[in-house]
Amino acid sequence: MSTTEPVPVSLAEIARIAGVGRAAVSNWRRRHDSFPTRIGGTDVSPQFSLAEVEQWLMDNGKIDTIGGRESLWPRFEALGSRDQSGLAIAEAARRMSSPKSRSPHVELTPEIRELAGEAAKLGRTQGARETFEFLLQRWLETHVRQLSTTPPPLAALMTRTALAVRIGERDAELTVLDPACGTGHLAAAAVQACAGQELVVLACERDPALAALASARLAFFADDHADHAVRTEIATADALRDDPFRGVQADIALCNPPFNERDWGYEELATDQRWTHGLPPRTEPELAWVQHLLSHLKPGGAAVVVLPPAVASRKAGRRIRGSLLRTGALRAVVALPPGSAQPHSVSLQLWILRAAPDSQAAPPPSQDALLVDATRFARSGTRESGPHWDALHDFVLSAMATVDHPDAELPDGAVRVPLIDLLDDEVDVTPGRHTSVGTEPSGLELKSAWKELSTALADLTGQAQHLTELGFDADRPQTTVTVGDLVKAGALSLRAGQQPSDGTTTPRAGSVPLLTVSDLLTDGAPSGLVATESAHAVAEEGDVVVAGVVRAFKAWVHEGSPMALGPQLYALRVDPAKLDALFLAGCLRAPSNGRQAGTHASSSSRVDIRRLHVLQLPLEAQRAYAEVFGRLSSFEARLAEADRLGRGLVGDVTDRLAAGGLAL
Repeated sequence: MSTTEPVPVSLAEIARIAGVGRAAVSNWRRRHDSFPTRIGGTDVSPQFSLAEVEQWLMDNGKIDTIGGRESLWPRFEALGSRDQSGLAIAEAARRMSSPKSRSPHVELTPEIRELAGEAAKLGRTQGARETFEFLLQRWLETHVRQLSTTPPPLAALMTRTALAVRIGERDAELTVLDPACGTGHLAAAAVQACAGQELVVLACERDPALAALASARLAFFADDHADHAVRTEIATADALRDDPFRGVQADIALCNPPFNERDWGYEELATDQRWTHGLPPRTEPELAWVQHLLSHLKPGGAAVVVLPPAVASRKAGRRIRGSLLRTGALRAVVALPPGSAQPHSVSLQLWILRAAPDSQAAPPPSQDALLVDATRFARSGTRESGPHWDALHDFVLSAMATVDHPDAELPDGAVRVPLIDLLDDEVDVTPGRHTSVGTEPSGLELKSAWKELSTALADLTGQAQHLTELGFDADRPQTTVTVGDLVKAGALSLRAGQQPSDGTTTPRAGSVPLLTVSDLLTDGAPSGLVATESAHAVAEEGDVVVAGVVRAFKAWVHEGSPMALGPQLYALRVDPAKLDALFLAGCLRAPSNGRQAGTHASSSSRVDIRRLHVLQLPLEAQRAYAEVFGRLSSFEARLAEADRLGRGLVGDVTDRLAAGGLAL
């Protein structure tokens, strides 16, 4: 780069460059006087010179070569502004590929051009697509408070829903529109969902940096689907005020528009011809986006738009909602689980729209609207990990399959509401006000549930009886050894998980499930996927997996197919001639072990895996301990199952009582 100012890096960034945990970097800093001196930041969050750090890592054998994606990102971040770094990433992507899309024209500084050239050179050796996705993901994570993106699973659901609801002749070429595309998540999902079909993707974004990134992203997707023609056009414009695709009609439209924007063009657009259902009030910009989408649909075309829940019930929008219902333009509303997209604390909605078809085979005008409550698919715990996507997809798509079949059976949580019931003084289309998720259990179902709980409790009693018979000799001294010592002795190997550069939730060849600490805090199931070659640590069957954070500290033996590990998760592979994996996992997960190896600064404090203690026992004795550890784990799992059954029964019986179902 032309600038002489050093590029600052944090301890976390140094850890990523070296492929180790942050604790290891802190240890290097304490033990080595030659470690680079701080050039900025604070005592708690110091910053160092990237060039000095890279040279020190090379000199001390911590890395093999200088350069790489992890070293590249701090230089983009050092550009300062969000727009400058975003435009630099987009320019690098365009130099790495031969875009089929027409990219927005933006002025670039010499500094950006130089850095983009270096990134493109790296991409040609380490993979152009992978390098771009890595830089884009880091950029999105850095500016997460300023940006609102559509998670890939939600984008895929929206695309599949639009394709399912659309009716009419299937043309040889499908046109997709996204008038507020951001970095192109929805457009990319459409390209993936329509693989094998000729496609025209039209997208618009008023932010030049976002438009440039979307253009670069779609160029890669178009290259990935070279078996069919994919033409893309990304326009940099405000679609409401200055529609670059005026007069163009699309087969499907997808949109996640900006929410609650009062300055959306109310005065200058008062007489716009798009407002066929009424002029949107100044406080209802979302209804302007709804009508904008409808104006671009071909006859029978479908649109899916993400909206905040208040749009379904605010008094100011009731006249437009009524018109959308009467004309059949609003076909369905889906209430999503909290955590589906930003803001994560809100149950956002999908509005499914369709333009009136002009064919003779079109279904008769609908006399009802489909309202779907999918909020029950939320994960417990942190909302940022997202809902149960697979179950959510199946549920929503099964409901959408009934849109034009009024006699079809609806899944539990979906209801057809007659228009006469919706067109009242409020015109409230909030699904939760009209649906009742789950019917009251019958007497036979309650009896069966009580029997299942009784069986679980009896099983627990039997297991507890066996465990109470365990004897302990407190006077017998026992020696222990740390995990670090076992690694040095060759009894096991230790691999640390890290955040991959190309994490996704869309299955593709060569991908494996990705487990994170957030997953452990919810239901324990991996919520993402990652390419095998991008995973820093992959747990194979028989490996011991340890969560190295106090709030989720646990250890277990992995069973099943390979699984990639995210940050603060570790894979330990034992030498079976020296260690029993079940014995090792049992020793490691002892609460006292986690306490002595933790930092105790807060609930998010880390556990130093190398300081965890393991009993020193011969292999035969290890297996005896492993058997008891296994019985204890079985007891814990059965206890959790009994708790789930009991809580469910309490809720079901309470519902029956509240409905007056008690026989007196």
